[in-house]
Amino acid sequence: MEATRHTVEIEDTGRKPRRFVFMLLDNFTMLCFSCALESLRIANRMAGRQLYTWVLCGEGGEIVHCSAGTGFKLDCDLDEMLRDDTILVCGGIDVQAASTKRVLNWVRREARRGAIMGGLCTAGYTLAQAGLLDGKKATIHWENQDSFTEEFEDVELTKSVFVVDGNRITTAGGTASIDLMLKLIAEDHGEDLANAVADQLIYTSIRTDQDTQRLSVPTRIGVRHPKLSQVIQMMEQNIEEPISPSILARDVGMSTRQLERLFRRYLNRSPKRYYMELRLQKARNLLMQTDMSVINVALACGFASPSHFSKCYRAHYDTTPYRERGSHAARLSI
Repeated sequence: MEATRHTVEIEDTGRKPRRFVFMLLDNFTMLCFSCALESLRIANRMAGRQLYTWVLCGEGGEIVHCSAGTGFKLDCDLDEMLRDDTILVCGGIDVQAASTKRVLNWVRREARRGAIMGGLCTAGYTLAQAGLLDGKKATIHWENQDSFTEEFEDVELTKSVFVVDGNRITTAGGTASIDLMLKLIAEDHGEDLANAVADQLIYTSIRTDQDTQRLSVPTRIGVRHPKLSQVIQMMEQNIEEPISPSILARDVGMSTRQLERLFRRYLNRSPKRYYMELRLQKARNLLMQTDMSVINVALACGFASPSHFSKCYRAHYDTTPYRERGSHAARLSI
């Protein structure tokens, strides 16, 4: 039995329903798409009338598969849309391959015609590749941030769950689509309706564009020592040119020995080891998500030579950077 519906009184302005175009890239993430779509459906239900409509489009115009393998029937190909549409490109796995020349040309054309353009999850890459985010603030899933920063220097990347900068929208993926849609619903029809939608979704902690998509490392691992938190932040911000533990310690007003003790107590590893793991993690992201040469990946992560990089990478991941990239490409081709 369906739950009892309590409609929300919405002023009838006489304007036509707002239409969303969901452009589904190959291997898109179903969660970010379904969160956005369900928010609109529930808004209509709670209002007791059609405030929003939507269509699904994609390259080829027939069937597109999400990253879980489920196929979705599309309403249309990459046709010319309405000027007042809100277009949300839905990305997922291997967004670089999914952002084909035809897709990029379509995105650029629709933007020129005046449509609001958004990228959900990894589709911020698609918008950036099309040149639509130059000089704009944006966000993307945390796993793709390192590669995005390397490739798109003209985009001001943030760690927010979503960003609305003029007529450009980006989200970090997952449930961030709910937060975005609640904001848009509130702007269109008021906070009461947005809150009613959140209640129907059992969504009790609505985030804004000021919220970050991941807990900071100190918070996530339970670190509460302010000086240690400061050192970790300095490490994260200086991957390409690592800072020595002695300088890190000096900059926060402690001795190198004190810093060593803090890392052992809270992280069970030395500062040097922790810093190395941060650099290798970024290197792995770049190998998986970009076409950067192994040499350039090594330099971007603070390694002076490819041989030293390969040695450290093998010790940590039990494989070489070259094999890592090759096995990743093989997995994507399955």
